[in-house]
Amino acid sequence: MSLLEKIVAHKREEVEFLKRNKPLDESVISFALYPQRQFLTSISSKKINIIAELKKASPSLGLIKKVFNPVDIAKAYEEGGATAISVITEKKFFQGDISFLSDVKMATKLPVLRKDFIIDPYQIYESKLYGADAILLIASILALNTLKEFIVLIHDLGMEALVEVHNEAELEKVLKTEARIIGVNNRDLKTLKVNLDTSLRLGPKIPHEKIKVAESGINSKEDILKLKEVNFKTFLIGTSLMREENIKGKLKEFLLCE
Repeated sequence: MSLLEKIVAHKREEVEFLKRNKPLDESVISFALYPQRQFLTSISSKKINIIAELKKASPSLGLIKKVFNPVDIAKAYEEGGATAISVITEKKFFQGDISFLSDVKMATKLPVLRKDFIIDPYQIYESKLYGADAILLIASILALNTLKEFIVLIHDLGMEALVEVHNEAELEKVLKTEARIIGVNNRDLKTLKVNLDTSLRLGPKIPHEKIKVAESGINSKEDILKLKEVNFKTFLIGTSLMREENIKGKLKEFLLCE
């Protein structure tokens, strides 16, 4: 069993437990306490848009940020010029937490993306309840009909879906849906290897009316400039920011590529 399969199997058990012990449905809308922010507009409004990610740990790298205060980091991201914040909420493999979403939402004025392994509508309602403005969907772990249904539900709840692909077949699948934002993950979730060429190859194949986001393996101004050549202007960056002592300085370095 690959790591991705292990994560998804664990996620199914986790969600079933939550559904039994903390039921959620469309009535969550009436309990949503956080103002909705325009994720799509925010990540496409500038020449360079950075979705800065909160990531304490990962299966491939282990612990990335020893001193991890989501609110302090989120504030540094906002001050550094990020256009949105990605919050990893997966607990077992990434040391995330759903509570980080609402903490970040309360502490900043930026739109917030929930990044997790979404396999059930329950998680979509949960995301709304905790203040998400957008949700990551991974094309490889969802059947086409499920993907279509999830995107419609996310849109109906006033959020955006960032739909992630890794290859041509997944891109072809996503283009059959109502996805408005397509992310290209340069990390192969099965092998965990990172290759920027994935975005360079798939970027030109994404229709111009879609917002396209390059994800993973972006470490320098040179990487940004290379991706700009195939018309990416939105970048999801986590590890290279998490490793920096001066987060605001690193963000501003990326933004100088304008």
